[in-house]
Amino acid sequence: MAFDYSQELMNDYEKLLEIDKGYDVIIYAGEDEVEIYAHSLILCIRSQYFRAAFSNEWANKKDGKFILNKPNISPQILTIILRFIYCGRINLTELQGSEILNLLIAVDELNVQILIQCIQDYLINYHYDFLQQNSMEILETAYQFEAFTSLWNYCLDKICENPAVLLRSDKFINLKKSLLELILKRDDLLLDEIVIWDNLIKWSFDQHPSIQKDVKKWNKEEITIMERTLHNFIPLIRFYHMSSEDFLSKVYPFNALLPEDIINNLLTFHTNSNKELNIKIQQPPRSPKYDSIIINSKHFAHFSSWIKKKDNFFYNESNNPYDFKLLFRASRDGKTPADFHAKCDNKGTTIVILKIPNLEQILGGYNPINWNSNCQWKYTSDSFIFSFTNRNNFRTAEVGYIKKTDYDCAIHCHQNYGPAFGEGYDLYQDNDGNWKSFNSCSYYKINIPLGNEVGGYNAFNVEDYEVFQVVNK
Repeated sequence: MAFDYSQELMNDYEKLLEIDKGYDVIIYAGEDEVEIYAHSLILCIRSQYFRAAFSNEWANKKDGKFILNKPNISPQILTIILRFIYCGRINLTELQGSEILNLLIAVDELNVQILIQCIQDYLINYHYDFLQQNSMEILETAYQFEAFTSLWNYCLDKICENPAVLLRSDKFINLKKSLLELILKRDDLLLDEIVIWDNLIKWSFDQHPSIQKDVKKWNKEEITIMERTLHNFIPLIRFYHMSSEDFLSKVYPFNALLPEDIINNLLTFHTNSNKELNIKIQQPPRSPKYDSIIINSKHFAHFSSWIKKKDNFFYNESNNPYDFKLLFRASRDGKTPADFHAKCDNKGTTIVILKIPNLEQILGGYNPINWNSNCQWKYTSDSFIFSFTNRNNFRTAEVGYIKKTDYDCAIHCHQNYGPAFGEGYDLYQDNDGNWKSFNSCSYYKINIPLGNEVGGYNAFNVEDYEVFQVVNK
């Protein structure tokens, strides 16, 4: 018979960290040099960083004790890391977003590799407001660390979705060339091409404040400097997707900075009225990563976690296992059930997203099988309905999976109805085009907005709704 007392062992090691006995390591943490005591044997066994520090004598030794100085790591952050090293426990719930970012940087410095990804995931999934408000600064920070891929990809997505964050930042003019290149390579940077060009020129001038703003007065040296500055950016600008007026008034004056063959092709294109020329346009116009006017890429990552039924794990934009292809948008394609079926029948797995007017609430449902117009109930154990009371706050998200007793009535396909979830019509579009809910009969309860009672049903207004096809990558 085997016995497991690992929990008791972890508790004892945690107590060892908290008492000032038997220690042979003193770490001076933070600017105030707060003394923190530790045990070299435990640190060496659990940490490659400390093993290297002690074996190579990075640390000084005084009175038989190793001395380390960590003025850039606060006592609070260092204690959290040491507790993890001692007993494998870490609690992030009491930390603010900035403190978690500092913890991530410290974890990278101390080479606690196992924590780097989980801290990034926690920051992305539970500190949306902090990341949203500071995406530019965090991107610059994360870009300096090779292991922070998830975090800088997330911030890059946020900037592409809301590029005003980039342009209004005082740090824009000080962006590193490599980071600006990374941003301009993105297909989902939601800026008009001429706006990108204008700001790129502004950035270039700010790199060389001595160069005069009047292009016509440039000498050969100034042309050479600006040409070198913009050399890597020129292929990233989609000149064919500017208006002819903007090209001629804002780009052509800088023609000395562009290769002659490019300028000739662009001139021919922009001065031809029908644009039907044999010019190969290398790049498509920029467009959103996901073609939605209701939600952003983080919502799709959330949906993927629900589809995979990973209750305690959330995907992010960089590791999302699914693509989402827009099939239907009511404001574009029509608001009747017939309009829905014309676009969405026999398209496989789909997710429906509704936007409630005058609120930030969204809700919808996931159908892992085909919609059709055959007037039948469909069996599935994987469907769900969902709600975000505030689409900008992911803590308000709720998911209601189908109940085991109602697998055979999870989805209702009928030519007179739009999307319909549940035998009790938990969520559906009626034959009059209005959205209704009877009760949470087949699915576990979520927050559905109260509307008007119509024939015993709760009828509520929907500003718009979208249907996406869910495709395995």
